[in-house]
Amino acid sequence: MDFYHESVLLKETIESLNIKEDGIYLDGTVGGGGHSSEILKKLGQKGLLIGLDQDIAAINKSQETLSQISDNYKLFKTNYENFEEVLDSLNIEKIDGFLLDLGVSSFQFDKGDRGFSYKVDAKLDMRMNQDSSFSAYDIVNGYSKEEISKILWDYADEKWANRIAEFIVNARKTKKITTTFELVEIIKNAIPASARRKKGHPAKKTFQALRIETNNEINILRNTLDRMIDRLRPQGRICVISFHSLEDRIVKDTFRYKFLDCICPKEAPVCVCDKEREINIITRKPITPSEEELKNNNRSHSAKLRVAEKI
Repeated sequence: MDFYHESVLLKETIESLNIKEDGIYLDGTVGGGGHSSEILKKLGQKGLLIGLDQDIAAINKSQETLSQISDNYKLFKTNYENFEEVLDSLNIEKIDGFLLDLGVSSFQFDKGDRGFSYKVDAKLDMRMNQDSSFSAYDIVNGYSKEEISKILWDYADEKWANRIAEFIVNARKTKKITTTFELVEIIKNAIPASARRKKGHPAKKTFQALRIETNNEINILRNTLDRMIDRLRPQGRICVISFHSLEDRIVKDTFRYKFLDCICPKEAPVCVCDKEREINIITRKPITPSEEELKNNNRSHSAKLRVAEKI
């Protein structure tokens, strides 16, 4: 199966990056190269695109796509949290733009053996980086009932989190849960029939939470954004596309903090914190997909783009 991912908010993101012909831009989630292709088309010979992805299938597809446009790009198989090591290896101190598209590619969802989809029977996996030794199997078969319940609630707002966790723990006493369909059946049994008849697949939220936990997505985002802002040149921009309310809140809160020029208590007579404003927030409200995009790309529905510019 080919690697395919329909880039969400493509036009809006490229416009928001405010690309300079001789600039340096880093796409931390290069995927199939959709956004990166459009960045590369706008770069001259002195410009550079750096693409990162922890999925080797994404790197291979991006190489194939970008090589048809120009050669002023470099690809690295690594998680975007390691961007500083990549920039340092290239002797690059500051860059003109960062892009993060936090969505999961259609390829990862649809390819049977990756275990991301509740619609395809496969081994419980969900690793974006297939060199990792930790998978969804380890969560489902190793976490306590309380730990499973917590991630289902925190990462998916799953109303039936506690009950699903209880059913998972009880089921694995008999045998290990090894496949996606085994897990789907347990989830269906845990959720009352009246609730299962409502809109959406009953396993959707559980699978989302397991994927986020497997790949440590929330913690990586939380620990990386401010470091990216630090490596931007003046007037450089950072664009983040999120698909989850918790991701969006992390982006919004990080941007707000970096925008503040004082964090002293309101009752303090004078400022003593030495905090300085580092960015201007370009998107007071997040940019969301147009009606046309929502109609043509079902997976764009929860997408939100936030943009900030380094002072």
